This record gives sequence, structure tokens and C-alpha cells, in this order.
Amino acid sequence: MKKFAVVLGASGEIGEKIARQLADSKWSVYLHWNSRPLDDLAAELKAGYPDQEFVPVRADFAENGAAERLAGQVFDAACIVVASGHALYKMLIDTTDPDIEELWQVHVKNPVSAIRLISPFFHRHSKSYVVFISSIWGEIGASMETAYSAVKGAQLAFVKAYAKEMAASGTRVNAVSPGFIATKMNSSWSEEELKAIEDEIPLGLGTPQDVADAVDFLVNGKADYMTGQTLRVNGGWHM
Repeated sequence: MKKFAVVLGASGEIGEKIARQLADSKWSVYLHWNSRPLDDLAAELKAGYPDQEFVPVRADFAENGAAERLAGQVFDAACIVVASGHALYKMLIDTTDPDIEELWQVHVKNPVSAIRLISPFFHRHSKSYVVFISSIWGEIGASMETAYSAVKGAQLAFVKAYAKEMAASGTRVNAVSPGFIATKMNSSWSEEELKAIEDEIPLGLGTPQDVADAVDFLVNGKADYMTGQTLRVNGGWHM
């Protein structure tokens, strides 16, 4: 029997690495995207793993009703990984209501609604998994990223509550909290700024694969006595 995972935000660098890692661990994957089509990725994965299925699904999580549109394209799941999202670097006084609304929709409202709508499939499986890719800022907060820190903290609160609610059903709910991961999202930083940040982190900058490996650990039977936890992948930046 094939096992299906839904990767929200599979078009991002971290989401794509997670999808590839799950495929290598014998998961069939629903590849969620919005602005970057994933037909080529699906075809590549299908060629590499012909016994599995890889299905691109589109939904704009900045819009109302996106969770319903996504869930309508999913027909089985034993795993949901929430890797969708975007950063916002502004002082709170400069942050607009539309900014806050979009952060809430993309990071909390639509992911939580998608989990609610897809979770009935979990009852087909003895074990199921939900993993949020949160952020170090959801734990400790960041100046100039107050609204972003708030929604990332909300994800961590959801993980704790939903873990308690779903434990009896065999669903493990955890979060991965990355530190500074070298992605295109951080390309606006100068070399000097990146070097200063890297010098603060005992193990240096992280990679998307570091996050994907943590997700793989959580959803492939090696961490089944963990639920409601935040797995820090930050190179020792926050201990």
C-alpha cells in the first residue's frame, strides 16, 4: 500500500528538499505550489521512483478558501508537512493590516484548515504525522520581524495542542525550528552581513537538506515516541 505525504510549499527550496527526501524514503507525495509549477519536479521524481506517485497541487495560501481547494485535490494522506510561507522584514509600525492578514493566512489559517480537512484520511493508517517548519524566531522573537515571529509562534502553539488532541489516534505532531538556512530568501543580505551572522552560529549556516533530514527523522518511524515537540535545527544558535 502506497503511503502519501502532502508537502505544503514544495516549490520553495526547503519544501523541495523535503519532498525529495520523502520520496527517497518511499513516500508518494502531493507537491503543493502556487507561483512555480512543479510538473517537472513530479516527472523527475516519478522517473526516479516509478513505484510511487507524485502529484502537483496548486493553491494560493494567501487567499481565502485555499485550504478547501487544496484538500479537494488530495485523496489520501498519512503525513502533512507545512513548509509554505514567506518572511516579512519590517518594523511593526510600518507593517500594514494586509501584511498581517497575509502572514496569518499563509502561515496559520490555511495550513491549519488544510490539516483539518485532510486529517480524516489519517484514520486509514495506524500512524500518521504532521510537521510544521516553523522558525527560531517563533521561539525567541526577532526585532524587525515582529509579525512574522508572531505567526511562527502560533504554529508552535498549534503543534502542542494538536499533538495532545491526536495522540490517541496515532498521529504524531511536531515542529522543526530552523535557524539561519542558506536559501534564496536570504540573498538580499550582503556578504559582510552573512559573515557576521555565520560567526554567531557555532556550526555555521544551515542548508535546506538539514531541515529535510530532520523531517525525515520525524516521519519515518525513528521518532514515534516524540509528539508536541520542537526540533531545533539551528547549528547551536539557540540552545
